[in-house]
Amino acid sequence: SEWGAYIQVQFKDYLNFVEGQFSSAAALLIAVGVIIFFIAAFGCCGAWKENYVCVMIFSVLLGIVFILEIAGGIAGYVLHDKVEDGVKTLMEDSMKRYKADPTIWDLVQKDFKCCGTNSSSEWINANNGTIPKSCCRSENCDTTTKAKYLSDGCLDAFVTWVKDKIFIVGGVGIGLAFVQIVGILFACCFGRALKKEYEVV
Repeated sequence: SEWGAYIQVQFKDYLNFVEGQFSSAAALLIAVGVIIFFIAAFGCCGAWKENYVCVMIFSVLLGIVFILEIAGGIAGYVLHDKVEDGVKTLMEDSMKRYKADPTIWDLVQKDFKCCGTNSSSEWINANNGTIPKSCCRSENCDTTTKAKYLSDGCLDAFVTWVKDKIFIVGGVGIGLAFVQIVGILFACCFGRALKKEYEVV
């Protein structure tokens, strides 16, 4: 759940450019975290009561969550390859709506020191020939003077940033999934020991 919250925090200001799939991924990670909490509580009760059935159910549930985490990690790396096309389309569409909602573009252009999707010249067609003040190299500048504003587009810098975040989340997700294997093995060993104890009794 911490990593779901991490995605939400990292992307919260830029959600207009990263589509709903990242919000969905964050919600999924948060949901899996909550489910793991309840599964862990169930496993603790089973171990405390020394109930073989509860311990084995805990092991199976942990195995299912492990598979879901691996699938989520793989999905993250698959999304990684599709980021650029999605972001490019969203950026180009939102440039046309800049006057109605300038917030996201002003934020991205200031944060990433860039202007437009691919270049500053795109604003000429998208914004009736007006280049936003957020493209300025300094606090106050005349955006009609080309040398005064940033010329590099935002797409490459923004996509690189998003891909880095996806790699971090995907890598940590897969890493934590493999740590769960230890939990599954311990649960299975404990379950076998309980079963033998019942058979002896």
